[in-house]
Amino acid sequence: MINSVSSPVSRRAVLRGAGAALVAGGLGACAPGNTTGSDPLPTSKSSTALSGELTIWDRTGDLYKVFDKAIASFTAKYPQVKVNHLAVDINAKLPATLISGAGVPDGAFYDDSLLTGVAPHLHDLSQLIEQYKADIAPYKLGVVTVDGKVVAVPWDLDPGLLFYREDIVTQAGVDPAGLTTYDALLGAARTVRDKFPQARPIHLENDQFLAQLWIDMFANQQGGAMIDAQGKLSIDSDPYRKALTWLDTVRSEGLGTLAKYTQPTDLQTQDKGTQVFVPWAQWFVFAPQQLLKASKGKWRAAALPAWQAGGPRAGVMGGSSFVIPAKAKNPELAWRLYEHLVFSKEGYTTVYGPNTVYPGGLNTSIPSYLPALDPNTPLFKPIEALGGQDLWKVAVEAGKQVPGGYAIPTWWGKAVDYFGVNVQKMLAGQLSPDEVLKTSATQIQKNLMGPS
Repeated sequence: MINSVSSPVSRRAVLRGAGAALVAGGLGACAPGNTTGSDPLPTSKSSTALSGELTIWDRTGDLYKVFDKAIASFTAKYPQVKVNHLAVDINAKLPATLISGAGVPDGAFYDDSLLTGVAPHLHDLSQLIEQYKADIAPYKLGVVTVDGKVVAVPWDLDPGLLFYREDIVTQAGVDPAGLTTYDALLGAARTVRDKFPQARPIHLENDQFLAQLWIDMFANQQGGAMIDAQGKLSIDSDPYRKALTWLDTVRSEGLGTLAKYTQPTDLQTQDKGTQVFVPWAQWFVFAPQQLLKASKGKWRAAALPAWQAGGPRAGVMGGSSFVIPAKAKNPELAWRLYEHLVFSKEGYTTVYGPNTVYPGGLNTSIPSYLPALDPNTPLFKPIEALGGQDLWKVAVEAGKQVPGGYAIPTWWGKAVDYFGVNVQKMLAGQLSPDEVLKTSATQIQKNLMGPS
């Protein structure tokens, strides 16, 4: 049985809400340390007679509707379980609820970048996840592990891809198969501009939060992160320097369109064909399907270029997982639900399969559970808005290349006030890449980390 409560909200609003919550800093300042504050949730015994009631929070919007259908597959299997499925502004509501301890849900969908800040208030799921660890994408397992403890059930993988206007690229005489390095992408952008002087072909992100998330994708692609394995600040490093230098070249040569993701300038230039190349997370595909008009059907996706020939052609931008609060009333049932959704074929095929929101299946991400990632067994259909392209195969091949070892610091969201702001100054021609990195490193160390 499912009791559902939902309210409409746009996908763009959800993304901005996530950014606002990250900038607010989650629970980093409220939590006593960085470790989980509860006993490990023990391994549950297999049972065909599950019963009880639980409350699950999901974000409002498209994913709420997707999960509502998927939860129904769980309650059909276990009819004695009642799931109260609520659509809420999780990024705003969950941190305060975890602090107060009142009205805590049994489980919730939560942004990966916020996990470290709320880890002290979550169940340690290490024993439960142990049997699945070898089959979870290394990047994702690292993200949901805080101080050696698995604090969330890993859900999606959001590989970066290169989206491009096939018609414009073809008219300019550029072969998409040759876009294998970022230097090659720069050359292609110059070629497009020579053919179409009004073009500013490469997207440059103008939102502080999303730009930070975006540049982290470029760094992750090179095996970098804001902190190293010992927790030491590592933003002033080659992966970030290489990415920022490339972006500054795009800016200085007039090869970029500075715009906020899915805002009017962004959509208008993409439809008009002056913005042609968008290196972005898989979830960019939402725009051609739901937001773009004149260019719908003209976009295609490919693997990201590599930073050096033969290097990794994938990185991750964003992602979410499922958390079980330490004060949940029925944590064992919440685990069984999430185990069904993430690790059972019935569950993940229902999540990613056709539904009323995505008739061809949920195609804005791929699972982080490796057995689900068979390139020849797609969970969603080819996408008409990409000219009938098989995005599943492209995304799966990219997802399997994502470097592991990525760590998210508790202060990541607050760093937007420094790194995110400084990046925008660089894109406005006010700072050099080195100035962005050295200034940001000094500000973050002083204001967010303390003496080194």
